[in-house]
Amino acid sequence: MIIFITGITSGFGKAMAERLSADGHTVYGTHRSARDFIPGVTYIKADATSDEDVEAAVKQVVDAEGRIDVFINNAGMGIGGPLEFTSIAQAQRQMDVNFMGMVRFLHHVVPVMRKQGFGTIICFSSIAGKLGLPFQGFYSASKFAIEGYCDALRLEVRQFGIKVVVIEPGDFATGFTGSRKKVESEEAYEAYPSYKASIEGMENDERTGLKPEYLAGEISRIVMKKNPKCSYTIATFVQKMSIPLSVILPKKLWNRIFASWYGL
Repeated sequence: MIIFITGITSGFGKAMAERLSADGHTVYGTHRSARDFIPGVTYIKADATSDEDVEAAVKQVVDAEGRIDVFINNAGMGIGGPLEFTSIAQAQRQMDVNFMGMVRFLHHVVPVMRKQGFGTIICFSSIAGKLGLPFQGFYSASKFAIEGYCDALRLEVRQFGIKVVVIEPGDFATGFTGSRKKVESEEAYEAYPSYKASIEGMENDERTGLKPEYLAGEISRIVMKKNPKCSYTIATFVQKMSIPLSVILPKKLWNRIFASWYGL
């Protein structure tokens, strides 16, 4: 299959590119500043926030292969901090990369799949796209937006033989933790005494989380499914259970439990 992945420099993207290429698929992937290259994978330099880059990247794949069988929207970034201390510029950047970056790519990928009459779109959300995480509110918002967009897109494109799958990872040990941009002003720490310990706890959970190779193995199986599920939560059992519990339990009770978990 012809598989196109965004953001293959590290983490999930790199692990998926390695695994899917090893599976025998033809893999193309976008990057902004790759230094290490996976043999057999075609790298395309493209920034998800650039309309021109995105259009050219999709065109390169289609010109070379004539089709896109699977598109995986993985590129993303994260910011952390109390919502009131997060600048508008930071919030815009978060949404522009995570949500609008996906929208830009799909603006060009969907017409290709619609005309060819088939295709699978896999978009990365997060457990944070189901649960609003304290001190990661804008990251959660960007993932909630992906969930809503994909729910609508799935209904619109099913008539064309296009499948839309959402991936909701839990905590994984990747470079994402170290690259998170955080609010670090003394004013924020003083206003929210629980902020520092809470974000440190979250990041410790990430560093000791599952390995990206595990997720890549799951994706390897999903791309081969004739009728994949609408979404897959790839996480520990406890994290998986948190999603249905947040729906079943009264909101106030769930908020108390969740606040206690994060030391709020």
